[in-house]
Parts: sequence; C-alpha cells; structure tokens
Amino acid sequence: MWFWSLICYISILVQVIFITISIAAGLYYLAELVEEYTTIAKRIIWWITTTITVLYLLLWVFESFPTMMIMCGLLAQLCHFTVLSNFPFVNFKSPFFLLGVILIFVNHGFAFSHFSSIYHPFSEVIAYFTLYLWLVPFALFVSLSANDNVLPTTTEASDIDVVSNYISRRNKKYGLLTLFTYAKESLLPIRTKKGF
Repeated sequence: MWFWSLICYISILVQVIFITISIAAGLYYLAELVEEYTTIAKRIIWWITTTITVLYLLLWVFESFPTMMIMCGLLAQLCHFTVLSNFPFVNFKSPFFLLGVILIFVNHGFAFSHFSSIYHPFSEVIAYFTLYLWLVPFALFVSLSANDNVLPTTTEASDIDVVSNYISRRNKKYGLLTLFTYAKESLLPIRTKKGF
C-alpha cells in the first residue's frame, strides 16, 4: 500500500512540473506576442476590461453579491482603463496603478469574506476569481514586457540626445520577456545545428 502511495506522490510532482513548464512557455509566447503586436494587445485588453465591467454590472443586477464588492471591482476596472490609456508604458508610481493594485487586494478580501459566509459551488468561486479578479491584472502583467523594445521619445538628461541615450540604455531591460529569456538561456541547453 505504501508503494502505490509513493508512486501517486511522484506522479503528482511530475504533473506539477509539467504544468509549471507549460505555463512558463505559454507566458513566454504571450509576452512575445504582446511585444510584437502592442496595438492589437491594447485593443484586446481594452475589450477584456470592458467585458469584465459589464459582467460586474450584470452580477450586481442578477445575483445577490455585496454591493461593496461590486463597487470595488468596478473602481478597479476604472483604474485598469486609466492604466491602459498610456499603454504600453506603465508608470508604477501612478496613483491609478497603485490604487488598482490596492483594489485587487481589497476585492480579494471581499470575495474571501463573501464566499466563506455564503456557500457557492467551487466552479462558481473559481469562475469569479478567474474572470472578475485575475483576468485583467494578468493581461496587464503579461503586457509589461511590451515597452522593452519601444523607442524612446524623451530623455532624462538634457545634454544627451534621444538616440545616444537609447543606445546606451538598451541593454538594461527589465520586463517579463527579459526574465523569461534569461531563464531560457540559463536553464535550457544550447542546441547546435549540424550541417550535413
């Protein structure tokens, strides 16, 4: 009996590793797509945010969810629209960005409180968290790498022109795609092509 239990635990570990690798590969691919097609990505994220806003209103009309939870979610979507207005540039010190992050945590608190006090099936709970709380922030998180390759329009230093400032700073990328590229280069072996 103990042997089969050990095999089950090993199987679960292998499945978790495969799922993690699949998610990392999917995120890498999505980050490359967003970096390549920023205008289309902005439109898609805008439509996702609009859809979630409408879903919040429909949830308020048709279900008995707390009004504070719905209002907090609608305010978070308004913050997401404001952050999206300067896409692909994201200012992490922007009041709307900071308020959006705070509202995500507050809305999680409201959701945990509501779902712990009133029974809902697991499928409904995970549907709320996936669509209402995680979809838009996840899309914005993946799109953070979009401004890695965007050409600058202004410079901080007044004595350096835009082009030389860009050339001197282009190796200092800090984004999701850069993290995944670094992980790919450091963890995966390099394949050499054989010439026959």
